[in-house]
Amino acid sequence: MARPIQANLDMTVDPAREIEMVQYFETEYRPAAKVFPGYIDLRLLKLSAVLMGTGPSGLVYRFSITYESEALRQEWIGSDVHTRVWGTLETFLTSHDYTILLFDVI
Repeated sequence: MARPIQANLDMTVDPAREIEMVQYFETEYRPAAKVFPGYIDLRLLKLSAVLMGTGPSGLVYRFSITYESEALRQEWIGSDVHTRVWGTLETFLTSHDYTILLFDVI
């Protein structure tokens, strides 16, 4: 049986637009993603503390999306709906220089 995948992205959000970004994520972005085939989960994590070691520079939010497969996630990110909602979400970020990490969920 194939295992799900999870993509993670650390985001640098404009502090002046943080509340607006969270509201947009909850009311627009997540509902749009939920209707696509293969969707399992989508979380926006806000860092509250670094308990050990050194946290990534500038990290406040981590975007984490889980899909049944990478092929289904690719269908989502290739959609017109994703282009629209991701484009708006990016307007809340102070940097578009980010890394996306893809994990197999075990």
